[in-house]
Amino acid sequence: MNALSSTLAMPRLDLHDSASLLVSDQEAQSPARASQSAKMATENLSAWFGKNKILKEISLPIREKRVTALIGPSGCGKSTYIRCLNRLHEVIPGARMEGRVLLDGQDVYTRAMDPVALRRRVGMVFQRPNPFPTLSIRDNVLAGWKLAGMRPERPDDLVERSLRQAALWDEVKDVLNRSGTSLSGGQQQRLCIARALALEPEVLLMDEPCSALDPIATAKVEELIHQLGEKYTIVIVTHSMQQAARVSHYTAFLYLGDLVECNTTDALFTRPADRRTEDYITGRFG
Repeated sequence: MNALSSTLAMPRLDLHDSASLLVSDQEAQSPARASQSAKMATENLSAWFGKNKILKEISLPIREKRVTALIGPSGCGKSTYIRCLNRLHEVIPGARMEGRVLLDGQDVYTRAMDPVALRRRVGMVFQRPNPFPTLSIRDNVLAGWKLAGMRPERPDDLVERSLRQAALWDEVKDVLNRSGTSLSGGQQQRLCIARALALEPEVLLMDEPCSALDPIATAKVEELIHQLGEKYTIVIVTHSMQQAARVSHYTAFLYLGDLVECNTTDALFTRPADRRTEDYITGRFG
């Protein structure tokens, strides 16, 4: 068994049938062609913190109702990339970007796009669970609505539906008035996912959602990502190549701010087109 095969010789969740992953290498490598079927896409996206250029002309399609994983060493721009997708990058002092970010073909950086409305359509789950400590489990789920100055017509139904989608309802249905921070770390992260889902987003961004979790909690979140990928467009940042192999349909490899390659996950891990990708996934650097 060669080094690349041994990297992939890991327990895998049975997440995708082979038909769901069929796409030509030519399509995966051609952003212009693939963006025609994409829910979101970036075109020549560059980003800076002050004078430090973090992303370098990234053109990448994000396909609808599929899970796209971003892999690469620390500092390569993965988190910055997804923060550009819902305009969180711009709120950081000294940060700026160039290029285009498209959602259903519309540039999200035009004046016509309200950033708050955009973030309801493109939700975010952060690296560490961050439930509001003074709010109950129920009110944490509804927090996005309250912050936006809105009230759902049937809040109790929304809470139950969101917690069910996050595979948390059965564990908390009898303690909804308990503080969100009373839950375990894995439960808190699923609560944060439920909070994002309550706003009924079209796209869900996940910035290393399992990095602070134990293996059992990680497995639950990964299975949840698989289930949500049937309804939502998901982009997940991960340092775990095993996780990317388990949960994603597509994988993009970033290195030093450049998009090295993007392909179906199976193709990228078994037939990488760039030597840098092979070196990274076989552990020669990173």
